[in-house]
Amino acid sequence: MKKQLLLSLLAVSVSAACQVHAETWPQPIGPSQSDFGGVGLMQTPTARMAKEGEFSLNFRDNDQYRYYSASLQLFPWLETTVRYTDVRTRRYSAVEGFSGNQSYKDKAFDVKLRLWQESYWLPEVAVGSRDLGGTGLFDSEYLVASKAWGPFDFTAGIGWGYLGNSGSIRNPFCSYSDSFCSRTGGGSAGSINGSQMFHGPAALFGGVEYQTPWQPLRLKLEYEGNDYQDDFAGRLEQRSKVNVGAIYRLTDWADINASYERGNTFMFGVTVRTNFNDLHQSHIDSAKPAYQPQPQGELLEPTVVANQLTELKYNAGLSGPRIQTRGSTLYVSGEQTKYRDTREGVDRANRIIMNNLPAGIDTIDVTESRFNMPQVTTRTRVTSLHNTLSGYPLGHEQPLQQTREEPVDAGNTEQGFFIRKERLNYSLSPVLNQSVGGPESFYMYQLGVMGNVDYWLTDHLLVGGSLFGNIANNYDKFNYNGAPADSTLPRVRTHIRDYVANNVYVNDLQANYMRYLGNGFYGQVYGGYLETMYGGVGSEVLYRPVDSNWAVGLDANYVKQRDWDNMMKFTDYKAPTGHLTAYWRPWFMQDVLVKASVGQYLAKDKGVTLDVSKRFDSGVMVGFYATKTNVSAEAYGEGDFTKGFYISIPMDLFTVTPTRGRAQVNWVPLTRDGGQMLGRKYQLYDLTSDRDARFN
Repeated sequence: MKKQLLLSLLAVSVSAACQVHAETWPQPIGPSQSDFGGVGLMQTPTARMAKEGEFSLNFRDNDQYRYYSASLQLFPWLETTVRYTDVRTRRYSAVEGFSGNQSYKDKAFDVKLRLWQESYWLPEVAVGSRDLGGTGLFDSEYLVASKAWGPFDFTAGIGWGYLGNSGSIRNPFCSYSDSFCSRTGGGSAGSINGSQMFHGPAALFGGVEYQTPWQPLRLKLEYEGNDYQDDFAGRLEQRSKVNVGAIYRLTDWADINASYERGNTFMFGVTVRTNFNDLHQSHIDSAKPAYQPQPQGELLEPTVVANQLTELKYNAGLSGPRIQTRGSTLYVSGEQTKYRDTREGVDRANRIIMNNLPAGIDTIDVTESRFNMPQVTTRTRVTSLHNTLSGYPLGHEQPLQQTREEPVDAGNTEQGFFIRKERLNYSLSPVLNQSVGGPESFYMYQLGVMGNVDYWLTDHLLVGGSLFGNIANNYDKFNYNGAPADSTLPRVRTHIRDYVANNVYVNDLQANYMRYLGNGFYGQVYGGYLETMYGGVGSEVLYRPVDSNWAVGLDANYVKQRDWDNMMKFTDYKAPTGHLTAYWRPWFMQDVLVKASVGQYLAKDKGVTLDVSKRFDSGVMVGFYATKTNVSAEAYGEGDFTKGFYISIPMDLFTVTPTRGRAQVNWVPLTRDGGQMLGRKYQLYDLTSDRDARFN
C-alpha cells in the first residue's frame, strides 16, 4: 500500500512538472541534501557545494534508520557535517534496564573537499569522507564528479567502505599495495582511524538530479555501490541498486523529501536551512545625528557638554562618557556597550562632538574601553571630518584622515566633564544545559535561570558571581555515574553528572583585578570559585597590538576541585594548570582565527590545543578544537583525545535593539578527563576584541 502511494505521488509530481510552467522561483534552488546530510542525491554524495555559510538541519526516516544531521558550508570549497544515526533495529545497551527501550545511536563527522570547480568542459570534482573515525559503522571515502547539462545534473564517482561494499570494481589502490585490498572494522567511539581510508572493496556509483519546469520540484535517480550485506542494522534485502526520489521546496528555507530505495524501502525527510552570511536583524534605534554645526567658544559650555554626554551615552552607546580638552585636541572616552561594530559608535561620537565643537580644536580622539581597560583610540582630523560630513564637490572626494592607535590617556586636562559609570550591574538569564546521544536517553536537558551580580570596588577591582537555580531537567535518568573504566586519569570532568544534580548552587564567585599595562599589554589576577567545578587563584597577561593579525597570552592557575555534594567546599584534588596561547588570523583568510595553546591541563597532563574558528558576515562564529596530550590513547580511554565544536551567535540577530551580547552552543562527542582546560570566566583576548575593528 505504501509503495503504491509513493509511486502515485511521484507520478502525479512528474505529470504536474511536465504540464505546469509556474513563475520562476524567486531564489535559485541550489544543491539539495542527501539522506546522510551534506549535498548529494540520496544515499550517494555529489561534487556540488552549497553556498558559503549555508547551515542545514536534516532529518530522514525509514524502517531501519533515522538520520539527524547538521551540515555547514564552512568555506566555498569545504563542507562539514555532523550526524546522529538512530539504528531502529538495535538497543543502545545489552544490559537489561540500563537504557530502557532506547535504540542504538551512532555519531559521525563528515567532510567534503572540492578539488576544482566546474568549467565549460570539465566537471566539478570533490573528495570526501563519511563517518570519519569512531565506530565506523558507515565509514566511507569517495571521489566524485558532477556536470550540469541544462536542467540535468549528472554525477559519477567511486566509493570505498560503506559506499563501496558491493565491490563492483577492483580497488585502484591495490596495484600500489595489497594492504589496500582489505578493510578492518572501525575503532572506538570518538577516535579517528585514518589508517583504513581508501582500503577494502570499491564500487562505482552515480545518478542524476533533474530540475523540473515547475521550479520547486526536483527529481532524483541514483545507482549506489552498497549491497547492505554487512549492515549494522542487519543484513538488508536489496532488490535494486537504483533509487528514485523527489524533493519539493516549501519555502526558501525548507524542503521535504520522499524516495524509494533498495527496491523495497521508503525514505521520508525534511531539511531546514539558513545562511550565516545572510542573517541580519532590523533594530529599533535612534537615528544617527545629523551634521548641524553650531559654533562654540574656546571653553566647554557646561549646558552644551551635558547634552553631548547624554547623546554619547544613549546615541553613541558609550557608557560612562567623558569629554576633556587639552590644547587643540578634544578627548572623548567611554565603554562601548551598544554596538557590536564599534566603528558605528565612533562615527556617532564624532558627529555629536562636531555639532558643538569648541573653537581651536583640530583633532578628536575617541578612546573606547572595556571592563575599564582602554582598548583603542580613534584619532580624526577635524578639517577632514568636516569635509566628509558636509560633502566634497563631485570628483574631489578625499579619504577621511582617521587612524586607530594605542589608547591615549588624557590625564589631567584643562577642562573635563563626565557621567559616572554604574558600579553595580546585575542580570537574570535563562540557561539550558543539554547533552545528546547518551546511553540512558538520546536527549537530556537541564533548564534553569542564572542570576549574575558584579560590583566595581575600584576602577580595576571587580567582584561578582552567579547563582544557578534549576527549573526542570531529566538528568534523573542517568544510570551511569560517568566513571571511565578504561581511563587511568584523575576524574577532573567526568563528575559532571554529580554537579548537575544540584538544584541550586553558586556557579562562580570571584574577584578580578584587571588593567591595561601599556604598549599593547593587558593583565589580570583573580581568585575565588572560578567555575562550576573548580576554585582557586590565577593570573593572565596578553600582548595584542592594535589591528594586528596576531597576539600572544599566558595564564597560570592553581585550583582545587569543588565538592559536588557541597559546592561551597572542596575535595582533596588540586592541580596547577596554565597555557601559553598564540592567536593568528592568516593574511589569506582574514575571517579565520587560529588559536594554539601549549601547557598543563587539569588532570596534570601536558599537551597542545588547536582551535580554529570561522566568522561569517552576520557575526556568527563556528569553530572546532582538538587537544592532544602526553596521555596515551589507552590511558585516555574511549575517544583517544579531546575534541568538540561550537557556534557563537550574536544576540543582536534576535533582539529589536542593538546589543553586544553573545550566546554559545557547544557540542562535545565525549566528555573525558584528559586535555581539559580550566573554564575561566574572563579571558583577555575576548575582553580586548575592540582592538580589532574588523571582528566583534
